[in-house]
Amino acid sequence: MKLTLIENFRALFYAPFYATEALGAYRAEGLEVSMITPTSSDQTIQILAAGGAEVSWGGPMRLMIARDQDPAADSVAFCEVVGRDPFFLVGRKPNSGFRIHDLVGQRLATVSEVPTPWICLQRDLVLAGIDPASLTRAPQRTMGENVAALRAGDVDVIQVFHPFTHALVAEGAGHVWSRAAERGLACYTTLNTTRAFVQSNPDTLLRMTRALYRTQKWIAAHEGAELARVVGGYLPDLAPAVLAACFDEYKSSGVWSVNPMIQRGGLEWKRDAMLSCGATRTRLEYEAYVDPQFAQRVMRDDPTSM
Repeated sequence: MKLTLIENFRALFYAPFYATEALGAYRAEGLEVSMITPTSSDQTIQILAAGGAEVSWGGPMRLMIARDQDPAADSVAFCEVVGRDPFFLVGRKPNSGFRIHDLVGQRLATVSEVPTPWICLQRDLVLAGIDPASLTRAPQRTMGENVAALRAGDVDVIQVFHPFTHALVAEGAGHVWSRAAERGLACYTTLNTTRAFVQSNPDTLLRMTRALYRTQKWIAAHEGAELARVVGGYLPDLAPAVLAACFDEYKSSGVWSVNPMIQRGGLEWKRDAMLSCGATRTRLEYEAYVDPQFAQRVMRDDPTSM
């Protein structure tokens, strides 16, 4: 069967999606998957609802916003791929004993391209008893611009992901203060579809989930250098050694889920983060956003690795 998959945007922490295609996991399940990228990641749920694609990947926050704005919205997550936050706090000066309170009084540049990193960091602050509004935040700029601002000394700490973090550390211009993955589960990226498609094409989604699970097993058994070799064509601007180092760090910090089950604790943490910062107002339960049947089935079947 042919499927259209919406790629949220191109990023290193999405490597498992690229590996699934590159390793032939979709083809092995009888699927022909083509990827499209919308002009804005905000459009993914709308494209699904309009039938412009059958499946998307992205943060469950978009499902939560859709349900918050329209209780009849039927988008649902069915497979987890990124279970922890892939972002870092990188400072100009070393801070090996970092505590979240250290951000008070610092010039902080947060991510502007997508809302999730700042939503998650706000939750960390609130849980530590810090008002996010009390921080000194730099003007909204891209991560690339914030990297330049850190090098120039215009900010003290920035929120970025790989390969920006790797480059800053390698050249001595930045120091990792915090790996957001260390906070624990945060349900960062899932495969999403509509409940109508679940009802009409359950075997297709089962096959897609099995393809991801077989790829997750492959990633668990291979080093970053081998993953870099497999997906390097999707990220041609980065040297294989850089990809390998970034992938090894993401793997060791547990950023990538090792099976397709959407973990309840991570989903509920993300839901509470959304509520805490005012991004949503409705506190729905796990089942409102998740259909676990396909992950449950493939984990029982326990398919072989790619």
